[in-house]
Amino acid sequence: MKIITRAMHFSVNPTRVAILMASTVVISVVLYTLLWLPTSSIDFFLLPQQQNTRAFAKDELEAALRGASMDDRTVIISVLNKAYAKENGMLDLFLRSLERGDGTEFLIKHLLLVAVDQASFDRCQSLGLHCYKLVTDGVDFSKEELYMSTDFIKMMWRRTLFLGDVLRHGYNFIFTDMDILWLRSPFPKFGHQGEDMQISCDWFNGRPFDHSNHINTGFYFVVSNSKTIALFDWWYKSRNGAAGVKEQDVLAQMNARGVFQRLGIKVRFLDTMFFSGFCQKSRDFREVRTIHANCCRTVKAKLVDLTAALQVWKRFNGTATARWPSHDACRNSWKKNIVI
Repeated sequence: MKIITRAMHFSVNPTRVAILMASTVVISVVLYTLLWLPTSSIDFFLLPQQQNTRAFAKDELEAALRGASMDDRTVIISVLNKAYAKENGMLDLFLRSLERGDGTEFLIKHLLLVAVDQASFDRCQSLGLHCYKLVTDGVDFSKEELYMSTDFIKMMWRRTLFLGDVLRHGYNFIFTDMDILWLRSPFPKFGHQGEDMQISCDWFNGRPFDHSNHINTGFYFVVSNSKTIALFDWWYKSRNGAAGVKEQDVLAQMNARGVFQRLGIKVRFLDTMFFSGFCQKSRDFREVRTIHANCCRTVKAKLVDLTAALQVWKRFNGTATARWPSHDACRNSWKKNIVI
């Protein structure tokens, strides 16, 4: 019996050898990374999906919104800085109106104060309120920003960006400036005809769906949906072609150009009979819900005139013959030779 032995021949493939060597190097790098590099360096190698999941789990805004939300995911939002947070200042007056208003005290637990500096955030927390700290790199919003100053305009745009983020989180909101007295709940006077946005006016012409009304972004109610998110994105991007123009004027320009209609957004313009202001006073003392110190320039002037209005309302609420006090401090705030 013959045993036949065959020689085994191996051919070397250069490409295969190169792949094998590269794989060895990659495995060595990964092992070195896991065994020796600090945790902060390992984070660099995490997949994007892992990083997004981790960020969402630590979303402080979501937690703040959830804490203040009503059952229908509606939150009341106001912005707070150091100038407004001082004791016996605008924040205290704002809260006093909610505490003393007709059936408004419960709304405080649904109020989220967005603090733009550390001092206002600390004051908010000391009062046991829902607080969220909004950080803006390179900008100091702690001092009083006079109407139409450069930093005032920056603050208004930062606010717009933030509120768009609230909508993206799926929350409806009532935004309210802090220079507004809440005397009665506004909800009964909001429309219920499928409105996406309901916004206050400096001057109301009597027609709630007339887009020629003069809007004021100090008080408005927005429902979170794809249309309103698109509006806020468009609105914020429009700042690039509007240097030195405040967000309210840009929104008014968008309204005039038919942007609301193009996006399919239904807007109700709020009647100043219920949502009053210093520009146009409510015609019915018994129906007023909120009073806005619009058409006023300084915090000091607003405090003087809003305090007087709250005192009169508490004294004469329900009296048909009651009249609002004059707004002399606010009128004088516009005069060059008078500082108030």
